[in-house]
Amino acid sequence: MAPQPNADVPPLGGYTRFEIELEFVQCLANPVYLNYLATQKYFDKPEFVAYLDYLQYFQEPKYIKFLHHPGPTLRALELLQQERFRQDIITPGLMNRMQLEGQRNAVPAQRD
Repeated sequence: MAPQPNADVPPLGGYTRFEIELEFVQCLANPVYLNYLATQKYFDKPEFVAYLDYLQYFQEPKYIKFLHHPGPTLRALELLQQERFRQDIITPGLMNRMQLEGQRNAVPAQRD
């Protein structure tokens, strides 16, 4: 007999839907993860693209405050609204450029 799921465990593992969406939307700031999603054909699925559109609520001030890195996260979310970007992120060149840009923006400019 197969083990029965624990009825005491909430369906989302004890996390709220907001917490799960927050974790996911922050992952979108990682160009390597975006490349992975592209290679797995997630961006070809209309329901996934619609979910990305739904996640734009994180651009509202009352939700931005929960993002650890709002700049890169919101930029990625904005870029993902464009079909061309969803197609192009599969190329290693774009992924690498985005990584370098993110690194440059994360490190303060050195003064002489």
